Amino acid sequence: MSDHVYKKVEVVGSSKVSIDDAIEQGIARTSETVNHVEWFEVSEIRGHVVDGKVGHYQVVMKVGFRLD
Repeated sequence: MSDHVYKKVEVVGSSKVSIDDAIEQGIARTSETVNHVEWFEVSEIRGHVVDGKVGHYQVVMKVGFRLD
């Protein structure tokens, strides 16, 4: 097994559905433009309130990927 080197980028996923969906959206979109995405860590959860209800969720996360 060889050693690996990783890099992190910060992304914000958003969703009108749920926090989980915001994470899924952020990872899916990041994976379209970054190779070897392997892990994530959530650093912030926030949202927008509309008429007393959650309008959408935002999840700030660091996404780790393996360098070639």
